[in-house]
Amino acid sequence: MTRLSLLALAAALASTVPAWAAPPADTIRVALNGDLRSTDPGTKRDDNTDAVILHVVEGLVAYREDATVGPMLADSVAVSDDGKTYTFKLRDGVKFQNGAPMTSAEVVWSWKRWLDPKTEWRCLPELDGRGRIKIESVGAPDPKTVVFKLNAPSALFLTTIARTDCAEGAIIHPDSVGPDGKWIAPIGTGPYKLEKWEPAQYVLLKRFADYASRGGDRDGYTGGKQALAETVRFTIIGDPAAAKTALLSGDIDLVPDVSVSDRAELDGQKGVQTKLAQTLSMSAILLQTRDPLLKDVRIRRALALAIDGSQIAQAVTLGTAPANPSVIPAASPYYTDVERQGYTPNIEEAKKLLAEAGYTGQPIKMLVNRKYQSVYDTAILAQALAQQAGINIELEVLDWGAQLDRYTSGDYQTMSFSYSARMDPALSYEMMSGPKDTQPRKVWENPEALKLIQDAMVTSDPKQRQAIFDKLHQMQIEDVPLIVTYNGAEIAAISDRIEGYQPWSASKPRLWNVAIKN
Repeated sequence: MTRLSLLALAAALASTVPAWAAPPADTIRVALNGDLRSTDPGTKRDDNTDAVILHVVEGLVAYREDATVGPMLADSVAVSDDGKTYTFKLRDGVKFQNGAPMTSAEVVWSWKRWLDPKTEWRCLPELDGRGRIKIESVGAPDPKTVVFKLNAPSALFLTTIARTDCAEGAIIHPDSVGPDGKWIAPIGTGPYKLEKWEPAQYVLLKRFADYASRGGDRDGYTGGKQALAETVRFTIIGDPAAAKTALLSGDIDLVPDVSVSDRAELDGQKGVQTKLAQTLSMSAILLQTRDPLLKDVRIRRALALAIDGSQIAQAVTLGTAPANPSVIPAASPYYTDVERQGYTPNIEEAKKLLAEAGYTGQPIKMLVNRKYQSVYDTAILAQALAQQAGINIELEVLDWGAQLDRYTSGDYQTMSFSYSARMDPALSYEMMSGPKDTQPRKVWENPEALKLIQDAMVTSDPKQRQAIFDKLHQMQIEDVPLIVTYNGAEIAAISDRIEGYQPWSASKPRLWNVAIKN
């Protein structure tokens, strides 16, 4: 669509823009592709809910820009020699949005609420012993100190409580709930406070004047935060075309998640720009290693030699994301030259392996869906590339729910699939590795690899963890339980009306340190 036709469409739709879309002078207006599920942090939630609420609440620690974990409301964190006691010293001068000072009492109260099964906190199963970590106690020896005691050492404790889907283990004021314990609204410590939520229409945040910033540069969900606009309005616009039209017509300042095709269309349009950041999501072709045909590693290796990840990444992402053969995302600090090494395309070598395996053109079914265009496009390209080596891939197109069911049950030969972001490499490997007898959705069940993943979840030393991850990558390339193609990109479309916005690897919009131009 040309710029003129886009502007014409915007003009035609102008009469449909609701009155609440008219911008107050000091409001950043953001398109949100779906409504909140609740305002209770980390309970009834999804990505949109997390993205909004994490402007209002903060945790003891948070993810930095490079996906490592740093202090947020904590000034420092100390770990005991046995790895089972974490002592948090709290920052001075932090206030809740009702004016009350933050002390260890509110931290303990918040955590007791999260650990109460009645709260239905998203991350309780990760921390109550059902997963790999059990918090045995949370105590406050003085107003500035909080002590967590675990049942066993874990390298993933801080990573887990910093997770965005856990709302960072948000520290909230007890007045966030009523005398009966029922949820009212979040009273947090963040740079913006919740002003109003009009379901299915918008969420309005207002600057918290007494916000205590850590100082320094913006750094993921840590670092310096400043509310530079008086208000931020998240407008619910479920249709991507309507969001793009609202941006071009001046009714919206930011669309945080446009497609690669939209980026090509928006670049060069007057009054808007696009920015992108590499994310931690992973696109891959999964291979069922228990399939009668694909249990032969020579056939899996032939597929890896034929399916060129560089071609797929270039074509599917229009050059916005480079190829990556590793389960470890390229944006991770643990991604090194070792993880960059994968299969070099070699059709003749692929044919040789197929002949050795006795493959004579038997069809290999690849499951795919049309809901996620990148997943479908990856399958189309993989089919064509495999054909060059004589590998007969047949596509079976399912709706997303049906494909997810087949993934969960392990009922497939191959499938084009996308994993959401994991902020630690041990979690990246854990999401696709495990015993198929009890977890049929898992792709890789090499016993040595499973032991190394467990070691990575306990070991905290970065050098030791790097050695583990390097070994896992080399084993993954050898075993070929999946063919990783690329990590995605977060593409934001931004009005020239605002400045300072930057997308990042966590794929969540951050509206602090973003200003409206004079």
